[in-house]
Amino acid sequence: MTKLVRERGEDVRRFIVENLEKHPRNIATLTASNFNITRQAVSRHLQNLTAEGALSASGKTRNKAYRLCPLSEFEESYRIDGNLEEHDVWLKDIKPFLGNLPHNVMEIWNYCVTEMINNAIDHSEGSSIFLHITKTAANTQMSLLDNGIGIFKKIQDALRLGDERHAILELCKGKLTTDPEKHTGQGIFFTSRLLDSFDILSGGVYLSHVKGEEEDWILEREGKDSGTTIFMKLNNHTAQTCNKVFDFYSGGDNYGFIKTVVPVKLAQYGNESLVSRSQAKRLLARVDRFETVIFDFNGVDMIGQAFADEIFRVFANQHPSMHLVPTKASPEVTRTIAAARSERVLPPPIDLSNL
Repeated sequence: MTKLVRERGEDVRRFIVENLEKHPRNIATLTASNFNITRQAVSRHLQNLTAEGALSASGKTRNKAYRLCPLSEFEESYRIDGNLEEHDVWLKDIKPFLGNLPHNVMEIWNYCVTEMINNAIDHSEGSSIFLHITKTAANTQMSLLDNGIGIFKKIQDALRLGDERHAILELCKGKLTTDPEKHTGQGIFFTSRLLDSFDILSGGVYLSHVKGEEEDWILEREGKDSGTTIFMKLNNHTAQTCNKVFDFYSGGDNYGFIKTVVPVKLAQYGNESLVSRSQAKRLLARVDRFETVIFDFNGVDMIGQAFADEIFRVFANQHPSMHLVPTKASPEVTRTIAAARSERVLPPPIDLSNL
């Protein structure tokens, strides 16, 4: 009986820690409802977690709010001098700091942080990298700051794009690199899909990718600071694995990077509507490198007939072996796509008489 009580108490504490960030003010009510226990019982767990330093509280009684406290922190600066190796940083500093996190979590962090450090070394044109890590009872957060040219500016210049926002769209498609001899252009794409949240701040724009929410979104800002700052966060006990993500974007037995998700909303600049063929062509740039392209229409209320026609008839007819898959489309967008597809030139029927 004592063992069952202890295990239930551990479940309650784990629930509090994992849900606190989204529910800082009503975590007691949420927990009590989830486990069918009293608020007083939950309060004892909250008091114990606070006494242990895992949480901190502000306010009084029912207005009290809780937040996760850092259990440990690490920061270090590294010079980009020709001798810096991302794997050395992982083995010497990051892996020991993370400690005994589950194997799948360590594997994700190993991939993500070494990819991002390598990008800074090879592409930033900067002289230093600053690393900061914060570990709480629920998750680990890392930020990487370099003093280089800025990732979006680098892509904009390399591809001769007219806008940093266009650089973000290209980055989100995957298979984008300014140095194809050394890189495949997969690092940022897969890093953003492996983590719970992945943000890039550079130049005048801010890119955010949060698992379970809109595919990607952009904020413009007034500051034009040089360099790139990358923010990464992952639950310390996530069920996510590298293989799950890699397998989804491969073709089953084909382990190549053949599938991508294109956030259609990123083709919109400001309040403009997606109505023209030129906008569609902007969205379609480089997607012919994939076998399957999933167009995520989340956050797009409507599209023009010319925009849909360029993607789902003209481009589809030019690339008959590709799979173009719309998802999260509103009823209006779905009807517009259906109208475009009805005009598509279908391949000739297959003769089955000899089979």
